Amino acid sequence: MPIEICTIGGFSRTEGNSVAVKIDDEVILLDMGLSMEDYIRYTEDREDTSAKTYPQLLKVHAVPDYRFINDWKDKVKAIVPSHGHLDHVGAVPYGATLFPEAAIVSTPYTIEILKSILWDDHIKLPNELVSINLNSSYKVSDKITVEFVNVTHSIPHTAIVVLHTPYGKVVYANDYKFDQQPILGKKPNYPRIKELGDEGVKVLIVNCLYAHEHTKTPSESVAKEMLKDVMLGVQCEGKAMIVTTFSSHLARLKSIIELGKKLDRKVVFLGRSLMKYVKAAERIDLVNFTKDAELISHRDKIERMLRKIEKEGRGKYLIVCTGHQGEPRAILSRIARKELDFKFQDGDVVVFSCKVIPVEINRENRDKLEKNLKAHHVRIFKDVHVSGHGALEDHRDLLQLVRPEHIIPIHAENAKAEMLKDFAATLGFKNTHVSQDGKRFQF
Repeated sequence: MPIEICTIGGFSRTEGNSVAVKIDDEVILLDMGLSMEDYIRYTEDREDTSAKTYPQLLKVHAVPDYRFINDWKDKVKAIVPSHGHLDHVGAVPYGATLFPEAAIVSTPYTIEILKSILWDDHIKLPNELVSINLNSSYKVSDKITVEFVNVTHSIPHTAIVVLHTPYGKVVYANDYKFDQQPILGKKPNYPRIKELGDEGVKVLIVNCLYAHEHTKTPSESVAKEMLKDVMLGVQCEGKAMIVTTFSSHLARLKSIIELGKKLDRKVVFLGRSLMKYVKAAERIDLVNFTKDAELISHRDKIERMLRKIEKEGRGKYLIVCTGHQGEPRAILSRIARKELDFKFQDGDVVVFSCKVIPVEINRENRDKLEKNLKAHHVRIFKDVHVSGHGALEDHRDLLQLVRPEHIIPIHAENAKAEMLKDFAATLGFKNTHVSQDGKRFQF
C-alpha cells in the first residue's frame, strides 16, 4: 500500500492543521498551522506573531507535533499550505526549519502573507518559497505533482490541493465553501473538481467544522447585504461608525469600503494586522484599497488620526479597525478602555462583521469588550457575517463531485468527524476514517 498518511494536527481538536502524505520515500506536508487559542495565551497578543522557537511553542501545544513523523523527517520534499489563515500557515515560520530542504509551495497571496510574517518578525527560513497560481500545478518530483484548484473561502487564493501520485490522487479540501456569488475572486472551479472525480480520487481529506449544520453556507454576497442593511439602515448622522472584521477577509473589507463611500464617509483602516494583510494583497495587485481608504498602523499616526476625526467630526469618517475578537491590544479594545484619543459618545455605532471564534479566550475577551462598549452607551451590531466554511450541503456537493474511495475528516474534534462520517454513509461512501492527531493510515 504505497500511500501513507499521518494525521498530525487538526484531528483531535479544531486547530493546528497539518497532514503528512508519504509516497514511497517522499513526503508532502499539507498545511502547517498554529493552534490559535494556545498561541494567543502564550504570546498574549492576537495581533502579533512574535518570533518564538518551535520547541517553546510545542511545549504549549501551539504548533503541530512533528515528532509523529520523526522517521519521515528527512523525506519531506515540500510544505504546502492550502491558504493564508494562521491555523493553516502560521506555524511555518517555526516548523519549516525542521525540514530545511523542503520548498514551501502555495498560492501567491498565501506566500505574500508568509513573507510579511517573516519580515515583521525578522525570521529567515532556509526553505525556498514558491508561488503557484490557482488552477496550476507544481512538479515536486518524478512521482509527485501538486495542483492548486480554485475554491472560495473567507480569504483569497484558497485552494483545494491535489497530490498526483503513481498510486492515485490525494485531495485536500480543508477550508472551503461553494460560493456562486463571490465578492472578490472567481467562483469555485467546478469543472476541474468534477474532472478529478472522473479521473479517480483515492483519498479525500475534508473539513468537518460545520458537519453539525445541515444547510448550505450562504454566499459572501449575503454578508454584503447584511452589512448594507446595518450600515446604510441605521440613523447615525454625526455619530461615529466603527466596523471590525477579520483582517485577512479582503472581500468583506471591499464591501465595507464600498458602503463607506455610499455613506459619504472617509474610510480609515487602523491597526497592524489590517495593514499587513491589505499591503500583502496590494503587492500582488489583488486589491487596491489605498485609493479609497487610508491605512494607518503606527501608534502615533493612529493617535493623530483619531484626534483629527474628533476635530473634524466623527460623522464624516468610517473607522475600520482591529479587535473583532476583543483582542486586548487591538485598536477597538484600546479605544473602549480610553487608552487612545477618541471617546465614545451615546449612539455611536460599532459593527462586528464576524462571529466569535468559539474558544474560551475569545469569549472572555469579547465579553469584556462588549461590557466596556455598553458602558459608553454604544449601539452594538453583532454577527453581521456569513462563514467561510462549508456545511453539510456543501460537503454533499463536494463528495458527489469527487467520489473518493476513502474520506478523512479534518479541522474538528471527533464528534463532528463522526457526523460527517454518518452523512457520507447516507450518500453511499462507506470508507470514512475518523482519526486522532498522530495516527497513520495506508491506502
